[in-house]
This record gives sequence, structure tokens and C-alpha cells, in this order.
Amino acid sequence: MRALITGAAGFVGRHIDAELQSRGWETAPVDIRATSESLPYDALDVFRWETEVYDLVVHCAYHVGGRAAIDGEPRLLARNLELDSSMFDWAVRTGQQRVLYFSSSAAYPIGVQTEASRRRLHESVIAPDEQWVIGRRDARYGWAKLTGERLAQAARESGLPVTVVRPFSGYGEDQDDTYPFRAMVERAKRREDPFVVWGPGTQVRDWVHIDDVVAGALAVVESGTDEPVNLCTGIGTSMLALAELCCKEAGYRPEITPLPDKPTGVAYRVGDPTRFHQYWTPKVTLEEGVRRALEVTS
Repeated sequence: MRALITGAAGFVGRHIDAELQSRGWETAPVDIRATSESLPYDALDVFRWETEVYDLVVHCAYHVGGRAAIDGEPRLLARNLELDSSMFDWAVRTGQQRVLYFSSSAAYPIGVQTEASRRRLHESVIAPDEQWVIGRRDARYGWAKLTGERLAQAARESGLPVTVVRPFSGYGEDQDDTYPFRAMVERAKRREDPFVVWGPGTQVRDWVHIDDVVAGALAVVESGTDEPVNLCTGIGTSMLALAELCCKEAGYRPEITPLPDKPTGVAYRVGDPTRFHQYWTPKVTLEEGVRRALEVTS
């Protein structure tokens, strides 16, 4: 079995690559730019000239870099739309066997992600025939992912099997420190006091370990379902609570200081895991994930 993995230098892509190889797959990793001998090709170039038909195409490639980039780099919208449209056009044109498209929980409308609503987001909130009229998305990144899902639907109508997954707040010990989980773990390792948290700290996220993101996404692929599936735990944890957990596991109690002028995103983003549990139940708790990350030497 052969898989093409786009975004293979990124957090999710490299974990997908490692997992598929451990299962005996032959993988062809590419990224948004050629970076090394192990990643010699640019994904857009591959979409222009590659003719091989893969058993699975895993599309993780995206221009993103944490909350600061999501809120502060408008040009990324065009670059991400180019990646998605080029990939789906190529996959349909060359008759790929199946595409696994990594969408995002950011595709959900922000109107249902407020402190007042505090609702678990079910996949049906985004109705395929209404997804352009049910409210604003989370910045340009959310709009790009929603558009990617629309492209996936069109590709499916053209005969291409497509699996769509919507990961919530994926995290892990080797994540980039522009993301909140890794940033907080590193502060705890340094035993910073005061310990700063971006935003008010009350914003809630559904933290799902990268091991469960990868295993869950591949389980959804194996099911062959055409329905989008959340990759989530259904458990909400605030940024302040995550900071407290990191410090507790590191063995100290600092003063925790919110930074309300920093980018924060929506107030409450927690997934409904009902559909996900048909295929996979998350194994790694947030406490275990924090302990694993603290044990890694920076």
C-alpha cells in the first residue's frame, strides 16, 4: 500500500507518516516547499506533474503557524485555497483511490462557540447544502477549511472517495511552540513565575493528543464513511486550567497572569464525539499528555 502525504514536515503530517510506515505502508512525503533530501518535492509541483495513483492521499499541507499567524497573516488565505484546490483537481484528474482531507474545528460558525452557548459541536452543525449561509467562521483559516470541505464534496460528486475529519485542539510533545500547549509546557519546564497565558484564560478547548488524532483519522478512513467526523474528546479545558495542570505536573505553583491583549480565538470550542466513538475512542488523557511533554528534553 502506498500513501502520498502532503505537509509531511508538519506536526500532523510527520505523525501520519510515521504511523503508516509502522503499519507497513510505503509513503511518499511532500511538504509546502522542498526542504531536504527526505522531502525533495514541493506539493504544488507534485500536483502539476505526478501521475501515480496512490492507495491513499493524506492532505495535511497548510500555511499556518498558531494563533498569531491565523489572526495576523491575511495572505495565507489565498495560499491555502491554492493548495486545496490544486490537490482536489489533481486527485480527481488522476483517479486517486481515496483522499483523507484534514479540515478543522475552525470550520464551525463562531456564533455557536460562545461562553453563553457552551455546546458540543456536532458534525451536523455544518450542513453541506447550507454551509455558506449559517454564520461567520474563525478568521480566514476557518473560511479556508470550510471551502476545502466544499471542494471535497464536489470532488466526491466527481467520483473521488474523500474522507473529511475535523480535528479539534491537537497537541503533543513535539508540537511547535507557537501553539498554546507546547508554549505552556515550555514555560512550566522553565518554572516561569509569573506564568503568562494568552487572552483572558477562560477560553475553552477540546484537547486531543496527536496519537488519537492519527489513529482516529486512519480508523475513519478504514470505515469508508462519507460523513465528516470530529476528532475530539468531548471534554472542555480552559487555558487557565491547562496552565495550572502544566505547573502542577512540573511541581510548582506560580502566579498565573492572563494577557488579555493577545489573540485568543473563540470562547468555547468543544466537539461532540458521538460519531467519532463509532470508529475510535481517545486513549491519551490530557494529564498523560502533559506528563509526556514535560519528560521531553527541549
